Amino acid sequence: MPPRPTILVSLIVSASALAQETPPAQVDVRGKASDYDPRRDDTASRIVVRHEDLVKYGDTNLLDALKRIPGVTVSGSAGRGGEVRLQGLGNGYTQVLVDGERMPPGFAFDTLAPDAVERIEVRRAASADLPTQAIAGTINIVLKKVVRTREREFKAGIEAGRDTRSPNASLRLADKRDRFSYSLALEAMRNDFDGDVPGREEGFDAEGRPTLLRTTASREHGHLTTLSLVPRLAWTLDGGDTLALEGLATLNRFRVGVRSPVTTWLGETAPYPRQDIRMTNDMGSVRAALEWVHRFEGGGQLETKFNASGGYTDNGSDRDAGGNPDVGVLRRDIDSTGHDRDVGTTGKATLPLWEGHALAVGWDAGRTHRDDARRERDPAQPALVIPNGDEHYTGTVTRLALYAQDEWQVTPAWSAYLGTRWEGVRIRADGARSWASVFSPIVQTLYKLPGQRNDRVRLAVARTYKAPGMEALLPHRYTTVNNSQVEPDVQGNPDLKPELALAIDAAYEREWAPGALFSVSASQRRIDDTTRNLVRFDAAGRRWVSQPENVGSATTRTLQLETHVPVGTWNLRGDVARNWSHVDAVPGPDNRLDQQVPLSANLGADWQRDRLSAGANFGFRQGGLVRVSTNQTVYLHAQRDLDIYASWKLEAGTQLRVTAVNVLGSDFVNDSSYATMAGVLRNRIVNIRRPSVRAAFETRF
Repeated sequence: MPPRPTILVSLIVSASALAQETPPAQVDVRGKASDYDPRRDDTASRIVVRHEDLVKYGDTNLLDALKRIPGVTVSGSAGRGGEVRLQGLGNGYTQVLVDGERMPPGFAFDTLAPDAVERIEVRRAASADLPTQAIAGTINIVLKKVVRTREREFKAGIEAGRDTRSPNASLRLADKRDRFSYSLALEAMRNDFDGDVPGREEGFDAEGRPTLLRTTASREHGHLTTLSLVPRLAWTLDGGDTLALEGLATLNRFRVGVRSPVTTWLGETAPYPRQDIRMTNDMGSVRAALEWVHRFEGGGQLETKFNASGGYTDNGSDRDAGGNPDVGVLRRDIDSTGHDRDVGTTGKATLPLWEGHALAVGWDAGRTHRDDARRERDPAQPALVIPNGDEHYTGTVTRLALYAQDEWQVTPAWSAYLGTRWEGVRIRADGARSWASVFSPIVQTLYKLPGQRNDRVRLAVARTYKAPGMEALLPHRYTTVNNSQVEPDVQGNPDLKPELALAIDAAYEREWAPGALFSVSASQRRIDDTTRNLVRFDAAGRRWVSQPENVGSATTRTLQLETHVPVGTWNLRGDVARNWSHVDAVPGPDNRLDQQVPLSANLGADWQRDRLSAGANFGFRQGGLVRVSTNQTVYLHAQRDLDIYASWKLEAGTQLRVTAVNVLGSDFVNDSSYATMAGVLRNRIVNIRRPSVRAAFETRF
């Protein structure tokens, strides 16, 4: 029987009081700080990618830097629906946090520049001190906080190619004086793009004879502007306590115009052969947090944080379609806005109760309110009432999590991590109600092989979950222009249930020399109440609609290899991940979960001598057929990315960096089909990407 939240509350209160009375008895089992390596010494498994590795290629956004991390795959591009995945799974299965916390909806982490990031932690297995809504794992983005010396750094650069031009600049200021320190990071980027997005729609009857062929010669032109500001003030108080006030503000503005003429070569003419669409998207967020760290005389400490944030989204879509005299002209002006407000608190008490143990208890609580509105009008007929045209809803998400964890040094070679977390999420939004509570026991263990301090074996077992988002629960509908099985409307489902998973992770890691690593890891998740987006025909509205539904259980497995080999002035690295999954309710082969990437790999090399350094990274993402349901299939096309960089240190604190991006010109392809007894309809859209060159000047003053 899971413990009630009140029991964990009592544990937190009593343990905090006990920590103030306990005499100092904590033993340092890690030795010198310089000898500590989190990947080698932490019982809770994690991969740590440091700042210097994130900025090697001069990336202007975090999404491009993430694609080189072992086991991480990236789909799409920053600011335009890009998604990061662990074990080949996105769509909420992979949890992305900033400083261990979820960000408001108006925040787009993918447009954050690597310059503001201290490190990235990749955790395949869950830990009690972070949210357990992480079936595939967690990527935690840790922003720069610690200020040791005075810093003045300025970077300016530009990326240019046949279809893109992107100037960018960043400034970081930091200093420390007596008990006070401050830091400020400011980044700005603008991306102007102009490219082709060709499409092809084909239909075949039950005997395989072609019945339909349409081609779309879409061309888009637009720009994306991003701004971010990360300030932080910190004070050391009497008695050793620390107080910090930190913030994070982001602004993203996206504008695009798309002209999509449709030519019908065979079959019935499209309802709207001419489509001109102008879309705008503005997103912004502001977050402020006050953190207090109190150190007890007994050696423990209490970390508390209070935060408040706000975010907004403002979307506009002007549609002008026609070209078919039998249908007429379609004109629509659609505006939708969303505003979010969030308040919350987190805390963690570290308690040195017994020798060899690192006990901690904590909480995470908060409330988010969202106000959303949608307005649709025909500019030629302003008084016309459009079905599902005007919508408005408000919703709240209330969350509470309580946890306790203990890292126990059983022997010098064997350590164990025991954790438990109770997490509850309640969503209320215009007739939709959802309540999910999960009790998550977590066990992790690390064993260092006798006589081989750097050879180790890991094992972790945890319970994780994925709760449906507010948008997935709302019954409101987003309509498409040329509605079909492969271009359906989108609608939420108020009856969605959370997905629950039992996760097992194991790994063997070997280090035979400084910087030399070989790792093999395996994992399995058994997921109940799996969610899939299914397409059905709405006879009442005479339209095709995509709606999320719980379809039963699924199993996903991953096998991953990773290696780092230093050879003289070279550092060679590589990783490969093989993913399998099976959804029980979907018959037939290729029924992988969430369009899972079956195979991903990276091969990289870095070279450095005196003031010169260079390197390259080749990334591969395998494609293949995915069966979404009995009728729906999606074909994932292989992705090949090659980036090459070189940098020259001109003088102390100044360097020039040049990077060749997407050297192979790999495109983004979306290929889907829908089959019935009458035949098959297939739709293929290609987002053409061409190589570009990035140059940046960096100086410290």
